[in-house]
Amino acid sequence: MDYELKGDVPFPMALVHLNANDKVQIENGSMIYFNNSVSLDGHLNSNGKKGLGGLMSAIGRGVTSGESMFITTATSSADGGEIAVAPGNPGVIQELEVNANQQWRLNTGAFLASDESVSYNMVRQKISGALFGGTGGFFIMETRGTGVMLVSAYGDLIPLDLTDAKDYAIDNDHVVAWSQNLDYNIEPASGIVGFKTGEGLVTRFSGTGRVYVQTRNLQALADLLKPLLPTNNSN
Repeated sequence: MDYELKGDVPFPMALVHLNANDKVQIENGSMIYFNNSVSLDGHLNSNGKKGLGGLMSAIGRGVTSGESMFITTATSSADGGEIAVAPGNPGVIQELEVNANQQWRLNTGAFLASDESVSYNMVRQKISGALFGGTGGFFIMETRGTGVMLVSAYGDLIPLDLTDAKDYAIDNDHVVAWSQNLDYNIEPASGIVGFKTGEGLVTRFSGTGRVYVQTRNLQALADLLKPLLPTNNSN
């Protein structure tokens, strides 16, 4: 993917440059603008399935992950095509390499754009991970293919490199992406039921690989803003 980042943090956008017949996949609703060489086509993100099976897969993806059922493909009819995309949250945009040796799992809302040769699908996760992050169920997003993928984060994006001798317990709302080969389990942060410190549940990753964490989380922002929002006092 040929792209450049425009604008300053915390409000960057990715300007993707396309040659004739090039395609790029973008998250539904992330487009800012495109020029007259580019056309957009929305389609179900159906894990490669067709017909009724594809429709049910896309519906299941929306229900279990909170992600859109649709994904958009931008295609350029000539050299010089341009499309600009940006996430809904303030923060950074980060490139992740996807290949045979490195596939990723993503938390809800992390995906922004990718080469056509990269996809991300819903895969069933183990029961001990069913409370993970914003996914809200027994499925998690996992990449396939080879190419470049852009992800977004609220705040900055920091890599944590794990080894068999060093693991991390991470607040679910701060996890953006992690190496597919890492194992993870939900556990209390501390205390008898995990709430003595006010931290609640965390995800403990183990194995050898990388986790990307965002330095802020949207739920904390929502909690800060809640007292400022008007209340409905109507009878």
